This record gives sequence, structure tokens and C-alpha cells, in this order.
Amino acid sequence: MRAVIVGAGPAGLFAAHELSRRHRVTILERNSYVGGSGLHSDGKLNFHPKIGGDLTEFMSEEEAWALVQGIRDVFTGLGVEMARSDEEGLRALETQASQAGIKFIKIEQNHIGSDYLPDVISEMRRRLEEQEVDIRLETAADEVVMEGGRAVAVSGDGGSFEADAVILAPGRIGSGWLIEQLGGLGVDMSYNPIDVGVRVEVPNEVMDEVINGYGCWDPKFHMYTPSYDDFVRTFCVCPAGYVVREPYGDGLFGANGHSMRDTRSGNTNFALLTRVSLTEPLENTTEYGRRIAQLANTLGGHKPIIQRLGDLRSHKRSTWDRLSRSHVEPTLGDVTPGDIAMAYPRRMTMDFMESLEMLDGVMPGIAADSTLLYAPEIKFYAMRIQTDGRLRTSIPNLYVAGDGAGVSRGIVGAAATGIVAARGIMEQLG
Repeated sequence: MRAVIVGAGPAGLFAAHELSRRHRVTILERNSYVGGSGLHSDGKLNFHPKIGGDLTEFMSEEEAWALVQGIRDVFTGLGVEMARSDEEGLRALETQASQAGIKFIKIEQNHIGSDYLPDVISEMRRRLEEQEVDIRLETAADEVVMEGGRAVAVSGDGGSFEADAVILAPGRIGSGWLIEQLGGLGVDMSYNPIDVGVRVEVPNEVMDEVINGYGCWDPKFHMYTPSYDDFVRTFCVCPAGYVVREPYGDGLFGANGHSMRDTRSGNTNFALLTRVSLTEPLENTTEYGRRIAQLANTLGGHKPIIQRLGDLRSHKRSTWDRLSRSHVEPTLGDVTPGDIAMAYPRRMTMDFMESLEMLDGVMPGIAADSTLLYAPEIKFYAMRIQTDGRLRTSIPNLYVAGDGAGVSRGIVGAAATGIVAARGIMEQLG
């Protein structure tokens, strides 16, 4: 039987890994490389069924943990050494966070590093090609071909690729194409919440005990703020890392971060994000987030805005002079000192300040006046495609997976949904 997968990111690659044991698989990838946006991250792996999506939507908790363990084993087989953590220290951190009104999520984690991740992805590609997976790079998918109300092929740059089953996993960058395709086919979908926040940068010493002492590379802290009772979380912690500029498309951009294994800075950065859901009359969370990004980009003169936390508290715009007197030197230099409160609603700036004060009870110094904030940092999530428990859409033979379908966030979550869809296909095809 023939399966066609659109997208060679983690979802597509792991789906192909599962399917190639029984079926002929073709992957269509518009770029000249495999790995998707995950290839350009620093390779944080969070092995937990409710981080990066919620796998228990598709299976029992026991099955979800087994699936995550299987993904862990695949990465181990690709040469990724799993990190060791201090269980006693993590339990103490959990207690300390609880006393500060914070929930600490204890997760088995690993960090590959921006400088090592391409080798891991290349090895996975080599193994898939050994299993006779046909990977077509620089081959953009145009549309799903229908016949008798069923998906029977995908047309693309290289012609028409016939299929007994199709998985659409184009990644976040391809979500617009996916929405257009499925909307035209009458598949139901809904808007996901988005996360709007800032990239926080502090000296390594502030988070060193948690990261290196306890072996918690990407600590996950969840909070509800006092003033508005909003959900705020830490995300994508980059120890000894660098703040970077991230394109959002259509000329918009934000701040992000990455870490490497062999190159280190004196600072640690992370995202501090508040969850935004909308109902009536505006449901389009993506449009709301893009408006905030547009305003921040305009105020920054098409550069990210940087502000000291002390200046935000004092209702002052940061200047290069104030920044030069801070003991935190920014790792991203192409920025504009400014006032984040000019771009973000007051509710959000309150969320950022209050959550940092809460975190200061766990990691003293994180709420210091010299802490740096970069804006915008917005995590856009694709519209959630309506599926069954095997990620099969209402169109026979047509499945979705990964970040672009709004069912995952991150490498492990995307990989897991790729496997879920692949197993659905194997059940269907027999």
C-alpha cells in the first residue's frame, strides 16, 4: 500500500518511520532539507505526554507514556545521550515552587543543541532511505486530489503522487496551506489559543542551581497571576544561550532563543508566556497576535524592543544609557531600547511583572531591575483540525499530524502525532 506524507518535519519523519515497516512511503518536502522548523531549534526534547500537546486526547495515559518512551528510544538509537537529573533536587524544587504558588512540571528532558541537531536529523534521514522511503525535497505539495469523496493523491511540483492514505504534516509554516486545503474540502476546524509574551534574559548564575545543579535543562513553571488570574508559563529555557530574531512571515518577526553544546554565553534566556483565548465577536487569535507583533515591530523601528524590568516597573522607556548601567549584557545587539507597555495591553505587562515576582521566590534574582525583556515573543498555533482519535479527518484516507494541524507543539509532541496518524493508517489499510 502507498502512503504520501506532506512535510519532512518531526511529524512526517516519525510517521514515515512507523509506516515504512509495512507500506511504501513518499515524503514531499518544499524545502531543500529535512527536519522542518525543529532543525533550526536547539533540540529540546520533553518526554511527557502532556507537554507539547496532550496525547491523552488520543489514547489512555498508559498508552501515551509508552508512546513517549518509544520516541525516546528512537532518539537514543540515533546517538542522542539522555541527560541525567537529580531526583531529590527536583522534588525539593517542586516543594519550593509550590510554596511560591507555582506548579513545577517534572519532566524527563534532553538537550541536543543547535550545533548537534543537524547530524541527528541527517542520521534519521539516512535510516529512512535505507527503509526505501522516497524523500522528495524541493517538492511543494499543491493540493489533495479527490475521487469519489476520498483522498487518492497529492499533486505537487513533481506531478501527482497516488496514495491509499495521505498524512498532511506541513508544520507551522505550512499551516496556511493546510487550512486552505481542508477548508475547501469542508473539514471542520477551530481557533487554538495563542501565547503572547516576552523573552527574558538573566545571568547564568540566577538559574544555575535549577539547570545544572538539579539537571533540569528546560524547567517548566506554571502560574496564575494575582491581579487577573491569567495562566502564565515558562517555555524554551536556553541555558548559556543567545536571544535571536525569529521571522513570523509577511515581514513580521519576534524574539526567540537557542542554546548550543559547544558555544556558551554568560546569560540564560527563556520565554514567559500568557495564554490568550478569544470567543465573541473575535475568535481569530492569530490575527490578534499578529496585530500585537505589528505594533511592536513598528515601535521598534523594525527591530525587537528591549527593556529592563526595572524600567517597565517604573513606567519608563529603556535607553542605551540605562542598559549600559545594567550588569546584564544583551546577547542580541540589533534591538531598540523602548517601552513594551506601548505595544502590549496593561493586563499582559502586569502578568509578566507578577509572574517574575513569583519566580523570584524559587530563583532569587530573576525579578531584578536589570533583568532584560525582549518583545514581541508570540507563539502562534495553527487552527485545530477536527479529527478522530487516530487523527483521521472527515475525508476518507486523509490524516493530519504535527504543529501545522494544531495538535502538537514541539519536537516530541509532533513526532508522537505522526506516529498516531501512521498507526491509524496501518489499521485502515490492514
